[in-house]
Amino acid sequence: MSQKQYATYNDVHNLCKNSANGPLKSFDINLIIAIGGGGYIPARILRSFLKAPGGPNIPIQAIGLSLYERLGTDNVEEVPGTKVTRLQWLDMNSSMANLIGKNVLIVDEVDDTRTTLQYAVKELEDDVKEAQKQLAPGDERKNLKTNFFVFVLHNKDKPKKGELPTDMTENDQRYHAAVTTGDVWICYPWEAENIEEHDTLAKKSPIVDISGKSPIAKEPSTEVV
Repeated sequence: MSQKQYATYNDVHNLCKNSANGPLKSFDINLIIAIGGGGYIPARILRSFLKAPGGPNIPIQAIGLSLYERLGTDNVEEVPGTKVTRLQWLDMNSSMANLIGKNVLIVDEVDDTRTTLQYAVKELEDDVKEAQKQLAPGDERKNLKTNFFVFVLHNKDKPKKGELPTDMTENDQRYHAAVTTGDVWICYPWEAENIEEHDTLAKKSPIVDISGKSPIAKEPSTEVV
């Protein structure tokens, strides 16, 4: 069983705030796509901080993808499956056409095997191209470029099964992970049945950033005081 580390609602809020006021600001996002269900809460928090003063709210759209499956044991740990299942998607004639020419931020809670993110980016890119083909002759949107960006709260430092475009991940040009963790079992607050117990456990086993950049928690001290 993987080591458990716990993220609190405060952790998630602050990671979104710091990312929106930092790396994500340069992305100039004008539309957000949340991958359900882990991307919903981060996407909503990000919108508050990405909104320009006096400007309109950034629209949020949702897609539903499933890759994880239950282990055949008594614990509730889930492991990556082998096939992405599309549970909810954008309508080609209306929602997909609305993405054309936008800077679109795809939001999920964790980059584990990268399989889900690869699927989301590739399928959305392909569908936007198809939506452009269906535009009426002379529609100026036919020549507009759509840029996709990715944000995750946590990126697990492990071999990835999926791939993202090189120009997206190279120097984090269109990809940002707020925290890099080891290959651990991350417990999110929206999965907890008892939030008070979850927060107590988070004090004992917080998320540990192994990137060395801006850790939100350090390894628990073993020093006797």
